Amino acid sequence: MLKGEVPMKYKKVTIAGSGVLGSQIAFQSAFFGFEVNVYDINEEAITKAKQRMATLKTTYGEYFQDVGRAEKASDSLQFYTDLTEATKDADIVIEAVPERIEIKQDFYENLGKVAPEKTVFASNSSTLLPSQFAEFTGRPEKFLALHFANSIWQNNTAEVMGHPGTDMQYVEQVADFARNIGMIPFVLKKEQPGYILNSLLVPFLSAAMELWVKDIADPHTIDKNWMVSTGSPRGPFAIYDIVGMETPYNLNLMRAEHDPTAKLVAEKIKREMIDHGKMGVSTGEGFYKYPNPAYMDPDFLKSN
Repeated sequence: MLKGEVPMKYKKVTIAGSGVLGSQIAFQSAFFGFEVNVYDINEEAITKAKQRMATLKTTYGEYFQDVGRAEKASDSLQFYTDLTEATKDADIVIEAVPERIEIKQDFYENLGKVAPEKTVFASNSSTLLPSQFAEFTGRPEKFLALHFANSIWQNNTAEVMGHPGTDMQYVEQVADFARNIGMIPFVLKKEQPGYILNSLLVPFLSAAMELWVKDIADPHTIDKNWMVSTGSPRGPFAIYDIVGMETPYNLNLMRAEHDPTAKLVAEKIKREMIDHGKMGVSTGEGFYKYPNPAYMDPDFLKSN
């Protein structure tokens, strides 16, 4: 057992949702020796997930300098489009489905019907609260949030957040699970939309998006200003590329009914990014082109 590890309460993990973060959580768990099932809604989504896993295999092999371990993790992953099969012996299900209330509610209603009684449910939701979905799980005492940052192999934080009905033993178990997959767990005392990380990050990213939507400045100019002024290695739109366009689009779509600016943001993201396949790093282009984005060019920060 490595230093910092605790005896494993969980051994079998199901990741529901195989997008950018879902795939990372799955690979991270497999890389640290857990049995991992990956669930998504159809074969098209599973095909994309397998492509992401192939990229992650290379990333993990290089980052940890252990190609054999990365290949073993990749080979061990199991993929399902049947939720019952995917969760049939799971100790924990980590939900990483799109950030839309109706999708998550429907998912938990279905999950609660098919998952074993022992299974703990954890949401990776970026901004929504576990109390919004607890009643739909059928097991509110075994339900909480477990939030990861993007590029989790290096940004290895895990925010653990229960709701008022969560039994603390499961908070402790999930924190232990996070340690066992190489994370540093941060247990929140109470519910907070956005946890710690996104409570700090989302207002920053939203302010940048508003500058773009209002045509105050273009994304590269905004990023350059931030990088020169603060010494940061990347600006907000480079961060958007890492996150991908789906999450900010869905978040602004949810807010659009009560926030006119959010409606404009959602429309602009769809019109100028999503409709053109510019989803960010995962597709090779977002606000920058990859694998060699302009903001990494030494000349990017020089005077115009």
